[in-house]
Amino acid sequence: MEEQKPPAARKSRLIVRLGSFLVSHSAFVSVICCVAGCITLLLLPVLAKNTYVSENALMPGSANPMFSNQDVVEANRFVKDIYETGILKDGSGMEIARLIGKHMEDVGAEVYYHKFKYRNLQFHPLCFFSSIPRTAVPQNSSACTLNGVSPVGIIRAPRGDGKESIVLVTPYNSENIKLNEALSLGLAYSVFSLLSRVVWLAKDIVWLAADSRYGEYTSVASWLKDYHNPTFSSDSGKIGIEMCFEKTENHVEEQSSFDGAAYDDFKRAGTMSAALVVKVMDKERSERDRVDIYAEASNGQMPNLDLINIVHYLAVHRQGLHVRVGTFGFLLNSALLKHVGKTLQRLTRLAESLNLGWKLGVNSADFVEGTATLASSMYYQALGVPTGPHGAFRDFQIDAITMELSPRTSLTNDNGISSFLLRSGRLIEGVIRSVNNLLEKFHQSFFLYFLTAPNKFVSVGVYMIAFALLVAPLPIVAAALFSSTANARSLTTISNNKPTNSKPVTRSGSWNWLHSAKLVFLVHLWALIVSLLPYFVSQIPHTNSTTSMLSWSLSSLLILYLLTRLTKSYVEGYQWEVLKSVMIAAASIGLSLMSIINFSTAQVGSILLVPMCLMVRPLKQPIQVPIFPAALLKILNILLAVVAFPPASLAILKGCLRGFESINIGDFWEWSEFLWVWNSATYLFVALVHLPCWYLCVHILLHN
Repeated sequence: MEEQKPPAARKSRLIVRLGSFLVSHSAFVSVICCVAGCITLLLLPVLAKNTYVSENALMPGSANPMFSNQDVVEANRFVKDIYETGILKDGSGMEIARLIGKHMEDVGAEVYYHKFKYRNLQFHPLCFFSSIPRTAVPQNSSACTLNGVSPVGIIRAPRGDGKESIVLVTPYNSENIKLNEALSLGLAYSVFSLLSRVVWLAKDIVWLAADSRYGEYTSVASWLKDYHNPTFSSDSGKIGIEMCFEKTENHVEEQSSFDGAAYDDFKRAGTMSAALVVKVMDKERSERDRVDIYAEASNGQMPNLDLINIVHYLAVHRQGLHVRVGTFGFLLNSALLKHVGKTLQRLTRLAESLNLGWKLGVNSADFVEGTATLASSMYYQALGVPTGPHGAFRDFQIDAITMELSPRTSLTNDNGISSFLLRSGRLIEGVIRSVNNLLEKFHQSFFLYFLTAPNKFVSVGVYMIAFALLVAPLPIVAAALFSSTANARSLTTISNNKPTNSKPVTRSGSWNWLHSAKLVFLVHLWALIVSLLPYFVSQIPHTNSTTSMLSWSLSSLLILYLLTRLTKSYVEGYQWEVLKSVMIAAASIGLSLMSIINFSTAQVGSILLVPMCLMVRPLKQPIQVPIFPAALLKILNILLAVVAFPPASLAILKGCLRGFESINIGDFWEWSEFLWVWNSATYLFVALVHLPCWYLCVHILLHN
């Protein structure tokens, strides 16, 4: 019978041996992973795929458009009425709403007026991740001056059952309407009028003419909130529509049809399948009519990629429009990016010459443009703030985008505008017709993606590789630091034992990590207090951004000083290696949690945090390497500590985007306040993950 080996002699499992190898070679693994992660991130524009329509039921462009020149004539007539009403008549805000409602009624739509109060955005720490906090307006204010009124029309689908709908939104400033806003309303009205006559409609059509005198997002978000949270109380506090539509001698007969009792009811259609926010813009001229697509919503949410795909397909291949998405212009002129693009182009040509089957086809100009677009897509997703009123729909899990349509000619050029309206109307009709074909909600394509061009994207399965490579060294280095200090303590214990038969001296060194954990906990507690301070600083009257920033900074330093003095005896006796190990573990947990909430924020944060956390070591600590590498390491530590400081990072970013002469002390306060009121999770990441890690790194740098 074969003798069994004792347990100690058995081979350890492969995963244990692999873990031991990674821990023992943590420095080499860290360098390889970080370099590979940065290279992968840089190559994302090369790895981007062409967009395609995943849902076959959409069938974009399968039917000939019905939008004709007659509809353009109606649009121009409507624009003229709206624009003249806004310029010539007093109280034009209510007059324009009345005129829009009347035209909606003329095409057979169900009409009502959504009344909402103007409310200021304000940060409150107890309202994070809930609906956007707002403060109420004074109760003694005039109802019609501090309330918005948005006309809403609903076309019931002849082939539908009323369970689904498509929303068309056109924001306009009712107090000071511009020509481009009048064109937006005219374009939407002509499409709305056409849809009231078609027989193929299977989903209800809702047209919201959003009164944006207090902001485009405010009016749309208020309507959506009331749409999904109905109020059944008779004294809900809303104004009556008859209070705003005052009778005049000019339209006494028309006023009878705008009785408040008939229009106070909040009418609803079915579940919203998709929403389109349409805006005509007067931007810089180009060779062709253009459409700019904005898709980013709160906390990095994106609509289903199929919605963008059908807009791009119909705009380019059916209407000949030029499609653009957000791009960082300063990167387009970057000499470094152009050099990298040319290098990649040469390498891919060399690879293709070695193997004809490799079709890489990297072009230097496409790489630069793709990188600029990718950086813009990552930035606006990481910011966590909607780029338009479409973001209000995404908060209710409704796919929506904003289309900004820009003509190649002046808005006063009748022939050019008529051609532009014809193309734009057919584009909107085609998108609505494609969504109308859907039998279920968008689900086939991607929800997590970056755009590198209007027709190219990087899916989550590709861009998460860069993040995984950057974050992977953190737990490995943490384990290596902890094990090295544990081995050092064990050797010290053995050397201190007497060579007698007496029992070895026992020490509490195995629990030494608790001192470091206490310090890490204390710093994170300080960061939590710092994140709540702006609410109290903002209550100070007669302050600007500079004084608010100084108050925030001084109070944060004072609280840090008091906490360290009160808890000095509880955090003494730590080793910097163990402190770095615990700090890295906390950073890896924070980055991992943030990647679930907003992946872009975690990706951008890892670019700054990971190198700083891995390279940090005391400046006074001797390094057993030659003088030049040791000096280079210290310089990099100081440089990373300066660049990774949140206000410094924002100043560098603003300098790249707008010029360094525009930087001032209050920029970080304004940026933070911007994130607070939008409940962006990026603010929590900066305050609760990035800031404490930065402070601990500086603490290790200054360790004696």
